[in-house]
Amino acid sequence: MIEVEWQNLKAQDLRRLADENAVVILPVASIEQHGPHLPTMTDTRLGHEVAIRAARKASDTRPVVVTPVVWSGLSEHHMPFGGTLTISHATFRALIKDLIVSITRHGFRDILISNSHGGNIIAMHQICDELAPVVDATLVATTYPAEAAEELRGILEDQDGMQHACEAETAMMMALEGDLVDSSDLAALASKAVDGPSFLRAGKASYRWRPFTHLTGNGVAGNPARATAYKGERLIEVSADALAAMITDPDTWAAPEDLRADGAGGVAFRPDP
Repeated sequence: MIEVEWQNLKAQDLRRLADENAVVILPVASIEQHGPHLPTMTDTRLGHEVAIRAARKASDTRPVVVTPVVWSGLSEHHMPFGGTLTISHATFRALIKDLIVSITRHGFRDILISNSHGGNIIAMHQICDELAPVVDATLVATTYPAEAAEELRGILEDQDGMQHACEAETAMMMALEGDLVDSSDLAALASKAVDGPSFLRAGKASYRWRPFTHLTGNGVAGNPARATAYKGERLIEVSADALAAMITDPDTWAAPEDLRADGAGGVAFRPDP
């Protein structure tokens, strides 16, 4: 099996991959409460697995390497339930920026920031906005449950997409780390599934921060009783397939177009006299 994990490769292997124009996947996640039945590393474990599988699937078309997971994410909204480690927005942005700059200094030019925690999404997009104009690389930010939303929806029974400690995440953890899942009374943990981050909305299209206690009393959003290891394996596979398809699509990494007329840089747009 092809080795795709950065930390398992030697420096000369990574120099060769940079010369071969490999894509780098930088997984970002969290350590946070996932209800009474799942370990706090759920997002980190799932994000890592999806990234590794996607890299191996895509490597037949283009070389891909996956860095270690950045487990320290933005999880202030989960703090009231305990067990959560969170960092500030400033720290998160500085950390991801420094890692991206480090990767580009080695010659890698296409970087996929692959996220597995909803609380990171806004900051992740901001990081791309800040860095893309100033680094010599194409930066793409994805959150795998969103990229694979249609495929996930076709497998799930009680919800339209990924929630939290739910049918999906519980099933995926059953497939990967079954010994860490407390399945003794999953039906008692079911909470109302929501339409994505709807509990953060105000008005018709406005944002309002709320802790996760605003949504659930036990840290669960969704119905983990619907979870099975078989379903979890299917969910992991379609998530990896979705990322692999994006990685191998040349349009993902195409240079931005410049539609200005010849010689327009720094000169007002006007026809020749």
